Amino acid sequence: MPEKKKTPISHEVNVHRLARKGMTVSIKADEAERRALAEEHDLLSVERFAAELTVRPWKADGVRITGTVEADITQACVVTLEPVSSHIEEDVSAMLVPEGSRLARNEVEGGEFVLDAEGPDMPDTFHGSIIDVGVLAVEFFTLGIDPYPRRPGAVMEAAEQHEDAPKEAGPLYEGLRKLGQKS
Repeated sequence: MPEKKKTPISHEVNVHRLARKGMTVSIKADEAERRALAEEHDLLSVERFAAELTVRPWKADGVRITGTVEADITQACVVTLEPVSSHIEEDVSAMLVPEGSRLARNEVEGGEFVLDAEGPDMPDTFHGSIIDVGVLAVEFFTLGIDPYPRRPGAVMEAAEQHEDAPKEAGPLYEGLRKLGQKS
């Protein structure tokens, strides 16, 4: 987890004072925070942003964070630029360990990295005793934003062919067309 990343939403938790059963963190963004989120993510507006997270001790010195981030946002349609409303609901699951923890290492002898594409992600690291779960909530919010929002029924018009453009297809296009006919 990046150290003191600037984000509109912030909620710090002291991991050294964390109870064994963990703690629940509820985040509800106010109007200024929602406006800043919209600006940071190039959205027309963020009408609602809420996170319900549970922060629990994990292994010897790590922290596990689970929960949900929900938001209602308005974006500009990529075709018409008209407003498009959408709802974001992302499940949060993350593990964090202190810098230098043996749980953050993924090396074997000889300096070779061991990565399992199907396995769990490596835990992120934090520095000191404070973690900002607001930063994590914003990261999962960002994952839920549609990068190409489109209004229902919005269609991209075909571009007109320029008069200087060749009227017949080139050899590459013809070859691809013939390959498509064979299958």
